[in-house]
Amino acid sequence: MRALISVSDKTGIVDFAKELQALGVDMISTGGTASLLREEGMDVKDVSQITNFPECLDGRVKTLHPMVHGGILAVRKDPDHQQTLKELEIDPIDLVVVNLYPFKKTILKEGCTMEEAIENIDIGGPTMLRSAAKNHNDVVVVTDPADYEEVILQLKDQGKVDQQTRFRLARKVFAHTASYDAMIVDYLDEQAGDASYGSTKTVTFEKVQDLRYGENPHQKAAFYKDVVNTRGTLVEAEQLHGKELSYNNINDTNSALELLKEFYNEPAVVAVKHANPCGVGCGKTIGEAFEKAYEGDPVAIFGGIVATNQVVDEGTAARISELFIEVLVAPGYDAKALEVLKGKKNIRLLQLENITSPYKGYEVKKVMGGVLFQDTDGSLLGDELEVVTKRQPTAKEMEDLMFAWKVVKHAKSNAISIAKDKMLVANGPGQVSRIASLQNAVRQGGEKVKNAVLASDAYFPFSDSVEAAFGAGITAIIQPGGSVKDNDSIALCDRYGIAMVFTGMRHFKH
Repeated sequence: MRALISVSDKTGIVDFAKELQALGVDMISTGGTASLLREEGMDVKDVSQITNFPECLDGRVKTLHPMVHGGILAVRKDPDHQQTLKELEIDPIDLVVVNLYPFKKTILKEGCTMEEAIENIDIGGPTMLRSAAKNHNDVVVVTDPADYEEVILQLKDQGKVDQQTRFRLARKVFAHTASYDAMIVDYLDEQAGDASYGSTKTVTFEKVQDLRYGENPHQKAAFYKDVVNTRGTLVEAEQLHGKELSYNNINDTNSALELLKEFYNEPAVVAVKHANPCGVGCGKTIGEAFEKAYEGDPVAIFGGIVATNQVVDEGTAARISELFIEVLVAPGYDAKALEVLKGKKNIRLLQLENITSPYKGYEVKKVMGGVLFQDTDGSLLGDELEVVTKRQPTAKEMEDLMFAWKVVKHAKSNAISIAKDKMLVANGPGQVSRIASLQNAVRQGGEKVKNAVLASDAYFPFSDSVEAAFGAGITAIIQPGGSVKDNDSIALCDRYGIAMVFTGMRHFKH
């Protein structure tokens, strides 16, 4: 049996190679891998001894040779292939152990240059891996150090690696090389500043964990992360306490984080239920912000997700511990707060540094037979705010209007958010008509809606929403504008003394 070993990640390779040598396997290697194995007292041939051709171009060309790939790709049961090997004096290679130049590690380094990244694009490695994976009926291919142990055990116990394992390892190779190439494409697109979507789209993610189930118990699920650009996102959070996050926990916590990032310059607390804001508050302290988030809807926050951009203190922790909260995520916790919260068995505590760092990337939504891609909604307003009514909003109303606008951006459309004193007092998400969303919000908010302001994620198609807002005691409205019937809504606002502001930008969220 002959093995070709060439690895950038040297984890476990010395012990693995020693086991192979003890089994009588002949080993071929390259560069640093060959040097390391020789230093450990192993008998290793250089690839150049097999190809009769020296490594060249600073090591860019080592294994790209028929003596290597003929030995890997030859089908053992094919008489013509075997005759060709004999005629060309090519010896078969039965085991390929390769992992690739560390492209990901390189591009994640601060100050990485394009030249450095390009030099860490592996050519020979993926070619050998793909060759071996294609011919997995005859060749064992290993790219992950985690598989070394199983290969050795099977070689010891059976004298070979079984077909099921060969197939699994081959599948793993193609997944790995596809991910590697997708990483390169993403990096080069980023360097080019190309925000367009090309004729094909290949993406790659790394598994964080398997999940017990998806949205419902009969659905399988797993959690994956982006390869890069994860600062301030849920995948960077450290879990300090509680059960494993569920599919719905992750989805809802992400929704809370997306909204929290709108409030990066003042203490804020966001509560989310079923991916919709159910409580949002800003204050001078985290304690004040939490009370506002709670008072917005004391019923809906039960079993919800809470996120804050402040370190949690003991007083706020004690208040939170009075409730049933599924997940609490914060940039930190003081020691006493952590002690209080860990007394709650069922709360999941997450610590996330850089929690308000902006995220810029793309969103993916699977549809039957295809996939939708779009840029993340990283904007808030159009070119400028425009007051379209005779009455200007007061300074306090404008402050609350901007607060409500940030919230409604993250509610499911059609969405209406009502706020007062930098507190969400009512939310009306996800109805099939805008007036229904508004009516639901008013019904939910009750007396708290009086003298509050209202935000709509898209324009009012009719003036009936203004009529309903006036009836509820709303004093100011913020919306994108752009309806053919805007003038009807403006005229009604002027009649009722309501201030109306156009943002020039809508925020549908489906």
